[in-house]
Amino acid sequence: MDQYIAEFVGTAILVLLGNGVVANVLLEKTKGHGAGWIVIAFGWGMAVFVAVFCVMDISGAHINPAVTIGSAAAGRFAWDQVVGYLTAQMLGGILGAVLVYLFYRDHYHATEDAEAKLATFCTAPNIRHLKLNLVSEIVGTFVLVFAVLMAAEPSLDFRETAGRMHDVSPAKFGLGALGALPVGLLVFAIGLSLGGTTGYAINPARDLGPRMVHALLPIPGKRDGDWSYAWVPVAGPISGGLLAALAYAAMSK
Repeated sequence: MDQYIAEFVGTAILVLLGNGVVANVLLEKTKGHGAGWIVIAFGWGMAVFVAVFCVMDISGAHINPAVTIGSAAAGRFAWDQVVGYLTAQMLGGILGAVLVYLFYRDHYHATEDAEAKLATFCTAPNIRHLKLNLVSEIVGTFVLVFAVLMAAEPSLDFRETAGRMHDVSPAKFGLGALGALPVGLLVFAIGLSLGGTTGYAINPARDLGPRMVHALLPIPGKRDGDWSYAWVPVAGPISGGLLAALAYAAMSK
């Protein structure tokens, strides 16, 4: 159970700090109000850095269903652990979002902009074009998962897949394969270069779990959760992770 608890805790930390920086920038009467996109992108990079170094030695720090599914599809992670990881990540994302709301509760009450409140929980496109929005999420997640797979080093726990021996040790494969600081910088780079269209969810647990929390919490003056868009930051990252697995397999032959 240790790796599942680690994924739960790591994802909760990720969302607490990541959505926390969004709340600090967008909500009224905060110290960081109006600080801008660079602060949000850097804050998300540091959120990944902190979450990864906290749990990388226990679970590999996937903290993202796209990383888990992509790693399993590449033969780098055991399929029988996927459901447990995804469940822990979703629950962690929900807890992190609840903590952000409790931390900034007074500022949610002081803010009238319903769009800003929603943005502290989940992503949305600046130009709504679902096909291209989906492409944005696929490309951003591909870069993330491909980098992780290419950086992963084999250890002593192997299983055979399609005639090849692959490491499936949970403590070796995940965002932690890059190291905490490099993966934080990677997410920072993705945010700066590829985040301007959709807000770069690149992680279903970071988007869907908090979106559910937004729907359930008694947030004054909130809007609906834009559920007609909610499938994009789920399908896009998973597709990007699977494409990264295919590219990794092709380059590893």
